[in-house]
Amino acid sequence: MKAPRNKRSMGKKNPRWNRQVFGGFFLFILVVVFLLFVFRFSYIVISGHVNDENLTQKASALYDSSTVLRAKRGTIYDANGAPIAEDSATYSVYAVLDKNYTGINDKKLYVTDKAKVATILSKYLPLDKAAILKRLNPANSKTFQVEFGSAGKGLSLTIKQAINKANLNGVYFTETPSRLYPNGIFASHQIGLAQQQNATTKGGTAQNLAGVMGLEKTLNSTLTGTNGVKKIKEDSYGYQLPHTQAKQKAAKNGQDVYLTLDSRLQTYLETLMSNVQTKYQPEQLNAVLMNPKTGQILAASQRPTFNPETGSGLGSFWRDTLVGDSYEPGSVMKIFTLASAIDAGKYQPDTPYQSGQVTVGGTTVHDWNQTGWGTIPLSKAFPLSSNVGFVKIEQTLGKDKWLEYLKKFQFMSKTKSLLSGEVSGSIQFEHTSDQAVTSFGQGINVTVMQMMQGFTAIANNGKEMQPQIVSKVTDPTTGKTTKYKPHQVGTPISKSTASQVLQDMQDVTYKSYGTGLSYQIPGYKIATKTGTAQISNPNGGGYLTGDNNYIFSVVGMAPASDPKYVLYITMKQPQNMSQPASEILSEIFNPLMKRALDYDSGTSTADTQTTMPSISGKTVSAATAALTKAGIQTVQIGTGDTVVQQMPLANEVILDDQRAMLLTNGAMTMPDVTGWSKSDILKLAELTGKQITIKGTGYATKQSLAAKGLLNSAKTITVTLSKP
Repeated sequence: MKAPRNKRSMGKKNPRWNRQVFGGFFLFILVVVFLLFVFRFSYIVISGHVNDENLTQKASALYDSSTVLRAKRGTIYDANGAPIAEDSATYSVYAVLDKNYTGINDKKLYVTDKAKVATILSKYLPLDKAAILKRLNPANSKTFQVEFGSAGKGLSLTIKQAINKANLNGVYFTETPSRLYPNGIFASHQIGLAQQQNATTKGGTAQNLAGVMGLEKTLNSTLTGTNGVKKIKEDSYGYQLPHTQAKQKAAKNGQDVYLTLDSRLQTYLETLMSNVQTKYQPEQLNAVLMNPKTGQILAASQRPTFNPETGSGLGSFWRDTLVGDSYEPGSVMKIFTLASAIDAGKYQPDTPYQSGQVTVGGTTVHDWNQTGWGTIPLSKAFPLSSNVGFVKIEQTLGKDKWLEYLKKFQFMSKTKSLLSGEVSGSIQFEHTSDQAVTSFGQGINVTVMQMMQGFTAIANNGKEMQPQIVSKVTDPTTGKTTKYKPHQVGTPISKSTASQVLQDMQDVTYKSYGTGLSYQIPGYKIATKTGTAQISNPNGGGYLTGDNNYIFSVVGMAPASDPKYVLYITMKQPQNMSQPASEILSEIFNPLMKRALDYDSGTSTADTQTTMPSISGKTVSAATAALTKAGIQTVQIGTGDTVVQQMPLANEVILDDQRAMLLTNGAMTMPDVTGWSKSDILKLAELTGKQITIKGTGYATKQSLAAKGLLNSAKTITVTLSKP
């Protein structure tokens, strides 16, 4: 008889028992997991958080939409309230080709009629229909959208609206904030430039404008506003959810800035400067017209310059040379030497001296004509601009007293005129020879604005006024106005001294031996002083040589008895010096000073000058008719029937012999430039964006691309000038 089996051994081999054990264990695990899930779910429901994230906020964010409300940048106005720089927008056009791009109810949002799109766009873009069709039929059939290169960018609101009227499926625009400079070249380096930058706010990222040079930069915090934000709840189609309200924080616009510039005088100065630049090709040219009683700058410009509206000419030359460049002023500095000696009681006009040359501290100083004028009284040293005479005057004054007066006139100190990039200047004053040559403007480095500030003391009874270009700032939100009052920085000389210097400056203009005979203006008394300064050799070794390697200058004050205007012009290294320097500078000085004086006396007829109307977006026939009626010559550049760009820009002054260039839609074509000046050809290059090489001087006689030839087909274009 067999022995009975162990019960435990039997249980382990019993499948039913094993299943029961495993089932119970699995059920236990499921209950635990379920309880954990219930606990976790209950926690989430009660707390509304997962991993420290607020689910309520996260779910709400799925429907939240935030839009940045861009603040308007403040406008810059001239003295009469005309805008110089203001907020605007440009537009870029693009076309969606992807047939999957549809809206509600399968509305087609892509281009459905390429031929129609090409026809309409060719009316407003400088591209012909064939070129546009080629872009609308790219090699890659999966292309989502196409753009139209530079031809489709920078479009005006007028052109955008005209294209929109055609209701083209699949054609869209992107808006870019921009700065409008309606006057084109207009104190460009002084006004400056504002460009785009990305600004991040709670509402998202927006493109804002920021000043990068000139007053746009120095007053950036004043001009820049604060962006706002608009928040709404919307569905997947972009519509606001019912029973919800928009939350909005309004944008705060920037403040408006009013300048002292007079557009009538500023525009005229720019025209005169451009003419001299074209004819004589100086390396640099500066001019400032100021009211010496207040220090207010009425007109200011420089060459090289640029057009802030188009960017043409900007390149790498970003300096405001009126404050950013220091230079040796030459004989114009004799005004301050003479004033210092008179004021100190050290000027003895009847004392004779031997002109021609003098040796000081081992250095020989020559008069500008080398041989001098024999033995003459010191009273003739100023109108003759004798360097030797002024060395004598400086020696009588004494080096310490002379340096004291230089500091009284605020040289070697910034004027703080709000113009950007200002430097302080410098002086070499260690040796006796250094001290001597500063008397006639060598060995001392100044800025144009330092000179203008000093000139006010002569023209304003000894009171020296800080140069001022901003007159007031207004807040459009609050209506608050902050006025900039004229600021006197010192009284370096007495009233009687200033009067005596003005009288001696008249001798420069009217004495037969004066150096300023070219600056006489019939009907007005003008006090002047001329200057011819040597230029330091940048490679060392003294000064540059050659007839044109100088900084030529003139300052004039009028009316001489009680000046209301001070005009200072400097010209560096004219490359085509076909006239004496005084004659060249008089081409700016005389007409501008006369116009200012005429305005003051109420006798000016300049208000009848022709200004360029706005013709962009008009048909060629309508634009031509309007310009012809105004007596303006027109040149069409392009095969189309609609004007897409114009040169000059709207509201610019048109000279009697100036051409208005009309760039149309369609293919760009070369005009017949026979008889054109260099200035006109440069404007053609600016308008078309083509590189044109100019050879010779005078007026155009040959062109490498024939009239009506396609500009886009020519790699290089050469225009030859010849003198008549």
